Amino acid sequence: MSENAVATQGSIASLRKRAEALIETRGFVIAITAVIAINAITLGLETWPRAMDVAGPFLHAIDRIALTIFVLELSLKLFALGPRFFRDGWNIFDSIIVAIALMPVSPAISALRALRITRAFRLVSTVPQLRAVVGALFAAVPGMGAVLAMLILVFYVSSVIATNLFAATFPDWFGSIGTSMYSLFQIMTLESWSMGIVRPVMEVHPWAWVFFVPFIIITSFAVLNLFIALIVNSMQTLHDEEVAREADEKGTSAEILAEEIRMLRAEVQELRAHLGDPKPSAETTSPKPDHQPVEQKRV
Repeated sequence: MSENAVATQGSIASLRKRAEALIETRGFVIAITAVIAINAITLGLETWPRAMDVAGPFLHAIDRIALTIFVLELSLKLFALGPRFFRDGWNIFDSIIVAIALMPVSPAISALRALRITRAFRLVSTVPQLRAVVGALFAAVPGMGAVLAMLILVFYVSSVIATNLFAATFPDWFGSIGTSMYSLFQIMTLESWSMGIVRPVMEVHPWAWVFFVPFIIITSFAVLNLFIALIVNSMQTLHDEEVAREADEKGTSAEILAEEIRMLRAEVQELRAHLGDPKPSAETTSPKPDHQPVEQKRV
């Protein structure tokens, strides 16, 4: 390899290190977060006809500037990190959001224009608190899957029972297992469940509360609390792991500092031994009196 090629690679590596140091600075992160927030506000204002009449071109200009900044930011990260860029899921998430914004919009697929607001989701990747919440949600997914499976089982069994009990008198709500599941889902969300469905059913079947009340207790309260408990437990686990990691880092730093101090003392001792221990002794450093006291003559 020629000297020019080596020098070129060295300069590129130096530029990558500088770029990586730049994207990790607090000022850079705050600036990108501010651009995301401003862009989200302008995209919302673009849906307001009065705002578009007053400052439509200005809002479009801010949108284009923000998109340009996002593209430059991702390009800088890709240059600085190289293949490591794709190891971080948040970088992939940001890339997908920006790619959606760059998609050409035609009259046939004008709905894609509304997807530009997904750029506001980039706040999740820049704000540590939001990342912690999303991480807790993903960490709780395995446990939530088990709870969801139990909920589906309860829905299926309840739908079959409701269809057999109320299909003849209320076919619009419980005529089939599909309509029964939809009606029970509405009841689970507590949306007009009493006056809209349950009381009309109880006018024909007074004992219907025996079925509906336990269903609401199981699905709306017990299962919902299970979901909340899983998420809270996941967030607490992630918090404990972060605290333990910070403690380990502090302990490691203290150990490194102590080891460096021990090495420094050993080097000082070797240096003294090599120089013949020039440390002044107590005898040589004790001050000598300027004159000796005169002995008194014995009488």
